[in-house]
Amino acid sequence: MLEQSKAAKRRFFDGKFHSRYFVGHGIDIGAGNDCLENNMKQFMGIKSIRNWDMKDGDAQYLNSIANEQYDFAHSSHCLEHMENPVIAIDNWLRIIRPGGYLIVTVPDQHMYEHNFWPSRFNDDHKWTFTVTNINDVSGVTINVLEFLFNLRHVATVEKIEVINSFFDEMLPDNIDQTMFINPECCIEFILRKN
Repeated sequence: MLEQSKAAKRRFFDGKFHSRYFVGHGIDIGAGNDCLENNMKQFMGIKSIRNWDMKDGDAQYLNSIANEQYDFAHSSHCLEHMENPVIAIDNWLRIIRPGGYLIVTVPDQHMYEHNFWPSRFNDDHKWTFTVTNINDVSGVTINVLEFLFNLRHVATVEKIEVINSFFDEMLPDNIDQTMFINPECCIEFILRKN
């Protein structure tokens, strides 16, 4: 719930989002109601944002967008809905200019799914993501480290971070903590296109 807005509060205090990542013309893939455009005033380097959502077409392919159109692409909690995350990331990188950035957040398998599959909180989730967990009990777990390593021919990893602000380990597993206003429980990775 409002995951992009939660991230914006954290990102505002990271100078790289002002000087590198959110600079120029961008696209927000899977924007929905909680779009990056809502925070343009806080990130003055953004010149324009195109919101891309279901009405615009399949976010996995972005068929109507030509190659190298944007300085950056942002996606908050959209990759887990794609039929094929590899194809999606390839196309998300395709539309970015060389040297541009791809900023992605995905739910963390432990903090969001609580290592339970299928998801109890979102029945449209097709994938779950982890950085540390090597046990794939679902058959759909993507280890972000391995996933990004396989992209090294097209992009450089700028950042991988497990965000666990205000996540409460003591709450029962059947509670979706992202529905609360404070917890930000996700994995964020940033790629720079070669």
